[in-house]
Amino acid sequence: MLENLKPQAADKILELMQFYREDPRDNKVDLGVGVYKDATGHTPIMRAVKAAEKQLWEQETTKSYTALSGDPAFGAAMRDLVLADTVPADRVAAIATPGGTGAIRQAFELARLANPDTTVWTSNPTWPNHLSILKFMGLPNREYAYFDEASCTVDFDAMMASLADVKAGDVVLLHGCCHNPTGANLTLDQYGKVADLIAEKGALALVDIAYQGFGDGLEEDAAPTRLLASKLPEMMIAASCSKNFGVYRERAGCLMAISERAEQTANAQGSLNFLNRQNYSFPPDHGARLVTMILTDPALKADWMAELEEVRQGMLTLRQNLADELRQRTNSDRFDFIAQHRGMFSRIGATPEEVLKIREDFGIYMVGDSRMNIAGLNDRTVPLLAEAIAKTCA
Repeated sequence: MLENLKPQAADKILELMQFYREDPRDNKVDLGVGVYKDATGHTPIMRAVKAAEKQLWEQETTKSYTALSGDPAFGAAMRDLVLADTVPADRVAAIATPGGTGAIRQAFELARLANPDTTVWTSNPTWPNHLSILKFMGLPNREYAYFDEASCTVDFDAMMASLADVKAGDVVLLHGCCHNPTGANLTLDQYGKVADLIAEKGALALVDIAYQGFGDGLEEDAAPTRLLASKLPEMMIAASCSKNFGVYRERAGCLMAISERAEQTANAQGSLNFLNRQNYSFPPDHGARLVTMILTDPALKADWMAELEEVRQGMLTLRQNLADELRQRTNSDRFDFIAQHRGMFSRIGATPEEVLKIREDFGIYMVGDSRMNIAGLNDRTVPLLAEAIAKTCA
């Protein structure tokens, strides 16, 4: 039977990583994979994570299962981090998931369980795995306009015009902050107008918040999600701890479902638990427990917040330096948007042919749609990238 399996298309980012590894040039630069790197090209373990792991090693007494939803303390800690006191805790059901991707998958499953006829609306563009999962699940998908390729900014009027076709029972997937792959975000006022439209249509918002703390700050990055939660009767939130806690391989994520009334929460929680049981049964605990320890220990949390702020400021500096280099080399403000974008990624508006030329001529690797990982840069490589873009795209 296995001989009937068909070859699957390679993941473009993973394929790009392979090309990078095989490139013999010493001055090559990897801006493809979506992982934070420090100035030396290393993805470090955060200080608070190291400290929590040491405490856990000394204190943990069992490796038995927690619960189908994961440790309830993790759900509570993530609810406080993302939502604060925006909605009463008794309206929020939560499960631990294998990373943010697991949370997205379970959110799609919950939406289908609630409405088998749902259509999921995604921004054009969006994180490619959103589309891949939807296709694999057979869930209908429609795109709404989002990114203006000419200005590399959000085309809000086109976005709202697209969303006018949303139907009751549909799901509208929004990026909570640091839009992936573009780096271009809605303003808080625009999020409010989207919330009003979703409420008017009777649709369900799903927020993918994978980079809280990487954009404008922990509280600032949570503000759009909190605004949506304050204006909508129901919504789902898929949160990842991979980036802001640096626990990529530990697969720590959380899916929250906000019900309109507290008496509906038990049913939502039961449905979430059921979906976990059908998929991976009990979710992984190690990364989730480290996150819980950090968020509930004042000293660990303060150190984590301080280091996260250092990471955020470092990326903002790289953005500004790159924008300045490009302004100098092109004698124009064409690439000033890079300094205005937020998070790890920006899409610079290069064609696939230009992206390939940058790779071949300069050894700089970015995704074919010109998405680049700002965190893959450092003081040495910013001028190299600016030169490559100026000579290839200007």
